[in-house]
Amino acid sequence: MKPDTQTAMRNLIAEVRDVMPFEMPVDQMCSGICNGCAKKLLDFLDIQLEEWEWRLDQGEVPALGDLDKLGKTCRKIYRVLEKNGLVGETDTQAA
Repeated sequence: MKPDTQTAMRNLIAEVRDVMPFEMPVDQMCSGICNGCAKKLLDFLDIQLEEWEWRLDQGEVPALGDLDKLGKTCRKIYRVLEKNGLVGETDTQAA
């Protein structure tokens, strides 16, 4: 049985928090190739995730479009981080 959209959104948020290097120090994040500001992208994504966590806690039910939009944003940011060499080959899952 497929999860409801609230459960799916919580699962997506948990997976993104596992895969993305939110805790990486800025000096390590900004020491090599830069094809987009990893710090700004991760800050933006963290705000998006926190907003959805708050909205879910308030009882909001996300639509499938909301899940799709957040998923696309995560994939785009992941690709930039991958180009910068901050994620990738050692990860087993992509957001």
